Amino acid sequence: MRSLRRALTAASAVSLMTLSVTACTEDGSTVRFGYISDYNGASLLAIADKQGLWDKQGLAPDIKVFTNGPLQIQALGSGDLDFGYIGPGAMWLPATGKAKVVAINTLAYADRVIGRPGVKTMQDLKGKKVGVPEGTSGDMVLNLALRKAGMTAKDIQKIPMDPATVVSAFSAGQIDGAGIWYPLIDTIKQKVPGTVELASTKEFPDSSFPTAFVGGTGVDRELTRKVIKVLQEANDWRAAHPEESITEAAALLKLDVAKVKADAANVQVMSTADLVAKTKDGTVATWLNSLGDFFVSTGQVKSRPDPATYYTGDLYTEAYTN
Repeated sequence: MRSLRRALTAASAVSLMTLSVTACTEDGSTVRFGYISDYNGASLLAIADKQGLWDKQGLAPDIKVFTNGPLQIQALGSGDLDFGYIGPGAMWLPATGKAKVVAINTLAYADRVIGRPGVKTMQDLKGKKVGVPEGTSGDMVLNLALRKAGMTAKDIQKIPMDPATVVSAFSAGQIDGAGIWYPLIDTIKQKVPGTVELASTKEFPDSSFPTAFVGGTGVDRELTRKVIKVLQEANDWRAAHPEESITEAAALLKLDVAKVKADAANVQVMSTADLVAKTKDGTVATWLNSLGDFFVSTGQVKSRPDPATYYTGDLYTEAYTN
């Protein structure tokens, strides 16, 4: 864990340089929102901007791109960010009290363990160098795949590195495998033809992998309610306009539409009504408990916390009904 903290500190020093120096405007309307450069992280923010949903709530977004969820959690903790986006692999941070989950976004299946040409199975990675952004969904799928193969992290040379470094190191032949996600895998495959997908989160049907939007631990209920309403309206527009949502996300990300479409194919979108129902009937709690059990097994959390301690489901349902 100390290596993760060192990595986060070093990387955040770079990321946070891009953040606005001023916390917010005098009337408190500016919302500093982090995201990751993929369909999951960007689509709702792109839609909200295009559809004027922020204006409806009297808010002005200041969005900043990050390479992963843990960096956003750290920015929330230091007061440099108001809200952010995380994948399932970073859910251990809200679970340990570092943030609050304010809205569930999607179920994601974009994470893979990949190997260089000639590497055919997880067993082929024994003793080999495997790069992974620690504490992320890439780390999560690597741990799941190792367990399924009857292996542990001790069977490989696990090398913590940020996502961009995973891409460059894999492309340069400096690592033999990686725990990483789409659309970065598309970039890797273009650079290294014959890259092999050794494991996928799709191989674990008994587990769910929710992505989420998060806020700081000191939740401002009124501001959070407004932000949730923006996300809910954008979510329903996305569900009703899947192709257009891909186009909007691609424009924000400055990526080819075909690449974003391929990324979106790994995403399960749900309507807001469905997410509210799943919050009320305990389905969301079941998803979070499943992740909690996994994080206990990896040592990232000491014991599985009650999802009610870090998911503001009451605010999510309240925002939808009022």
